[in-house]
Amino acid sequence: MIWMKNREKRIQWKNIRMVPVLHNRVEFAMEVRRQFEEFKPDCVAVEFPDTLEEKIIKGIKRLPLLSVVYYEEEDGEFIYLVLEPTDGQVEAIRLALSRGIPVHFIDRDTEGYPLDFSTMPDPYAVTKIGHYMYCNAYVRLCSGETVLPDDTLREKTMAYHLKLLNRKGERVLFVGGLSHLPGILDMLDQPQTQVIGRRKRHGVGLAHLHEESSREIMTEMPFLAATYEHARSGDRPDDLDRLKLNSDLITTARENHLKNSKEELLRTQIKILHRFARNYALLTGELVPSFYQVIVAARGVADDNFAYEVWKKGSDYPWQTEEPGMPVLNLKGEDLFLDHKRIKFHRRLKTMRTRLVPVPVRKKKREKYPGEWNRKFHPFSICSYPPEDVVIEGYGRYLQKRALEIKSEENSRIEPFVCSMLDGLDIRETIREWTSGNIYVKAERPLRGKVGSVVVIFDPDFSDDKGKEAFPWCVTWLGEHDQESDMAFYSTPAGEVMDGPGISRCQYGGFMLTYPPLRVYDIWRDPFFEAARNKPERLLMAALDYSLENHVVHVAATPPSGWCRSMAARLGKKIIYLPIGSFSPVTLKKIRQFHVLDGHPVRKYARDYI
Repeated sequence: MIWMKNREKRIQWKNIRMVPVLHNRVEFAMEVRRQFEEFKPDCVAVEFPDTLEEKIIKGIKRLPLLSVVYYEEEDGEFIYLVLEPTDGQVEAIRLALSRGIPVHFIDRDTEGYPLDFSTMPDPYAVTKIGHYMYCNAYVRLCSGETVLPDDTLREKTMAYHLKLLNRKGERVLFVGGLSHLPGILDMLDQPQTQVIGRRKRHGVGLAHLHEESSREIMTEMPFLAATYEHARSGDRPDDLDRLKLNSDLITTARENHLKNSKEELLRTQIKILHRFARNYALLTGELVPSFYQVIVAARGVADDNFAYEVWKKGSDYPWQTEEPGMPVLNLKGEDLFLDHKRIKFHRRLKTMRTRLVPVPVRKKKREKYPGEWNRKFHPFSICSYPPEDVVIEGYGRYLQKRALEIKSEENSRIEPFVCSMLDGLDIRETIREWTSGNIYVKAERPLRGKVGSVVVIFDPDFSDDKGKEAFPWCVTWLGEHDQESDMAFYSTPAGEVMDGPGISRCQYGGFMLTYPPLRVYDIWRDPFFEAARNKPERLLMAALDYSLENHVVHVAATPPSGWCRSMAARLGKKIIYLPIGSFSPVTLKKIRQFHVLDGHPVRKYARDYI
């Protein structure tokens, strides 16, 4: 066993340079590239059986398109080998093919090889301590462990072929699983004979991996794999860092969340996200958070919408095709890991993950092609989503009740007890003035009138220097029955963000509710409200004009303008102003988002997407 050559920490046996890898881990793929360029081999040997050579070579030539080599074993189990660009063996073959160097498949074709879920140290450690130290530590800690009979046969086969290649005097670069390194090193120093095994396998096929499957079964996060593929094409794959890529993913998701949900995450939330994900990773024995852990952290600091943006970007592998020229295979994670009798991974895919858990984000059906739902959305006979109507109407009733309670408290007075208890004892004031020896009672003045309209302003949406508005869509909706109010609002445009076919997600900038329904003309075209200087004023003026009661509730960050107060006085009405900061931001966030449906038939399936 020779571990060092020319004082360089490399694993080498005579003319054979060994690069042990954890399969489908980008740090090891980068190490293969570095050692390939440094060693400049005459040929490459990989831990694949020669019975799959033709299909594997063909699949690797298709990269960056993803391929799956599959075949059926004698007991009826299907074996699927996914060819991913982040695998060290795939990288070695790609480099050899690009340089015209021979590739040798030296593993043994074994039937019924068991799945191996043994944990490995986080591959990110390779970037800090180096590949040699990582492998050396593994050999020292794991040498002497019990080896499966199938593993012994495989290691004997690989050692036999490596010795044959060494006799030719050529420089050989061997890329194989790290778990086999101790056994192969021991067997290289011993005489070896060819192990009896399968020489040919029938029924081996090659299929294109479906786009949806790439989101579920790729070992590395697709966003990371895509970044590596881009870097590889630009000859700069050594600059990749998992921590930085996780940060880039969160930044991109944050921008998409602001664009689609009109909600900007605070820096404090992002810091908490990184801290939570880091602690979660440490609890599971990892140095860098996994894709799943990042999504869980995103959901914890924000909501499902932000977590969905993280999942959508992180699971996106951009190289897809609708005409692959071969069968398309659609595999799902639950099939691969929960039903071992039907489908299982190829034996080489030893993984760090001890479980595959569902991402806590509601899965949404996707478009057949980008922009499909936007193009088919025609907002000519739009309608609302009834469950959201119930929520907004309920909140409107709550604001009416809350406003009356606050106004009643303002109208009440506290005075010392003289001869009458009036409307009851005021405990708070009595305790506050306990030393004076007086008892205080409350005298409530009944509030005349009720609340007829409600106005809520989330964002005044003043135009910028270029005249651009964040909430340009101005609409008036009439109630469909006597339990609903008439509504006017301004929001993000319908058809801009799609959650499903005929289902557009929008966000209120502000809205007005007035009771009873079926009375309101389109306030955005009504010349009576042309005096309004902005959209919040127009909503409040309409609320005052259409209110059948004496009071109108106005919820906003700033009090109503003097112009609106003057109009209220002329109409004999009063505006009850409630600062929006006094209400639960969680509740406001829920009611601010709503969906517009492209006609009543969409309501039949809308709940499958919302």
